[in-house]
Amino acid sequence: MSTGHVLLGLLSRGQQHGYDLKRAHDDRFPAAKPMAYGQVYASLERLHRQGFVEPVAVQRVDGPDRTVYAITATGRAELTDWIETVETPFVHVANPLATKVTVALLVTDTAYATTCLERQRASHLDAMRRYTRAKTDPSLPIHEVLAADYAIAHLDADLQWMESALQRVAALGEAIAT
Repeated sequence: MSTGHVLLGLLSRGQQHGYDLKRAHDDRFPAAKPMAYGQVYASLERLHRQGFVEPVAVQRVDGPDRTVYAITATGRAELTDWIETVETPFVHVANPLATKVTVALLVTDTAYATTCLERQRASHLDAMRRYTRAKTDPSLPIHEVLAADYAIAHLDADLQWMESALQRVAALGEAIAT
């Protein structure tokens, strides 16, 4: 995810200052890591240098001055290009679970690696249950339902991988031992 593109998307709804953009990001993308204020302002400065946003006003609201930004026509074109660009699947996928299992096998034995995988599986199942309960709440906004669906799909893929890994741990342990 490009922070700049997310900010352009939020600005496409209307003029805002950094504080409002941070809050809007955290509200609209509840499954994402909260955005730091410094990240917002650094991204806005970069977007301004690129001609994608422009300052349109300065407001004083119980504190320091706040610069209000608007998306430019160039920024809208950039946002459209980004949205319409098909994401290429990653060739190298970082998998911290696979790394942990391999290290667990290096450190001890297959029983330990198996126990670690089983604990991880239980944690994933708990998270999957929480997301499933949350997304069935009729008052949940659609962007949170979409985020829950995405999380569930990824948790399910991890669980499938864990099942496969549990079946392969003994063979992997033997390969590492040699």
